[in-house]
Amino acid sequence: MSLIIYTLAAFVEIAGCFSFWAWLREGRSPFWLFPGCASLVAFAWLLTLINTNAAGRSYAAYGGIYIAVALFWLWSVEGVQPDRADYIGVALCLAGTAVILLSPHNT
Repeated sequence: MSLIIYTLAAFVEIAGCFSFWAWLREGRSPFWLFPGCASLVAFAWLLTLINTNAAGRSYAAYGGIYIAVALFWLWSVEGVQPDRADYIGVALCLAGTAVILLSPHNT
């Protein structure tokens, strides 16, 4: 379930941040900020659904998922094909996420 929540959180976080990018860098209407802010609120709420006793651990594990989704966004929304270094980097990040999520923790 954590993987689904993290993936949804990544999509809504990227969408929220992209709304600011579109407004400031691409000259889009400031009205892009309303759904963008709502997306960022949804992102924060989704991360609270992760079953862990430490917010920092939840955020650390989320980082790898975020990077993978960001590269998917790069390709699917922005039309830029990730390169070999992107794929290697995301594989390393997902390995770190797996260690954090799947390891037994003392607290």
